[in-house]
Amino acid sequence: MNRYVDSMIKIVYDIKVYRENIQQIVQKNDVVVELGCHIGNSTRILAELASDGRIIAIDNSPEAGSSMEMVMADYHNVEFINADARLHETLEEVFQKIKKCDLLSVDLGGGYHPDTTFKVYFIWASTLKPEKTIIRNRGLLDFALSAETQEVIKSQKGWLESSGDAGIPPRLKEFKHWSQKIYQEGVDDRKENKD
Repeated sequence: MNRYVDSMIKIVYDIKVYRENIQQIVQKNDVVVELGCHIGNSTRILAELASDGRIIAIDNSPEAGSSMEMVMADYHNVEFINADARLHETLEEVFQKIKKCDLLSVDLGGGYHPDTTFKVYFIWASTLKPEKTIIRNRGLLDFALSAETQEVIKSQKGWLESSGDAGIPPRLKEFKHWSQKIYQEGVDDRKENKD
């Protein structure tokens, strides 16, 4: 039996499994935050399923912009934010719009660094307190299935209740440094693309 059937936090790698899980957990009125919408293929599935809900899709890749414009033209319930999910300012912008969500969907690229993916998940989930979370990441899946513990600490929601606190987490020194570094890398990338 799949031990994740009743879990509120799901970790997958295969994009087909990711989308199958989305189809099983998204409800018609859900508010969904999708971190890493890419060109919107999963966004379209989310928008169909949460037809009376709201999808806030976030990505900063160059190819996302025009593709997501087409998705928004097809679905009234999709809002695209062209921003970096690793930046605190992006989280603040979304928090001001919705305060919480039903589903947090994190797909920063299935093979993306698990430490970064977990940090993004943790900060967003601690803030938005989702009922359910799905994360697509090979490294986190490998870790979760390879680990063994003798203790039981299990959250009943899509966020880590043992670590969560109210509201937007304070700008931790480490997170601020991480965020600024990412921001500067993005500025440098944009300058190179203009030249």
